[in-house]
Amino acid sequence: MDSVTVTLPEPLADFVEQRVASEGYGGAEEYLRELIRRDRDRHRLRDLLVEGAVSGQGELVDDVWFARLRDAVRTPGAR
Repeated sequence: MDSVTVTLPEPLADFVEQRVASEGYGGAEEYLRELIRRDRDRHRLRDLLVEGAVSGQGELVDDVWFARLRDAVRTPGAR
């Protein structure tokens, strides 16, 4: 695993220490990893939303659509 050293100004370091203590993280490294994962996931979600928005109009999802889906789940092999 690669390692990265981050130097924070005192107010940010204090904030990280407070979050670690109040949220039960094992340390600053764990807290920062969680922040990075959340940011990565936020970007993935944004990309999916943009992809969906530019893909054109999709299938109408209404009560009939959900009824067919329920029937398909209840009856294996049916579509």
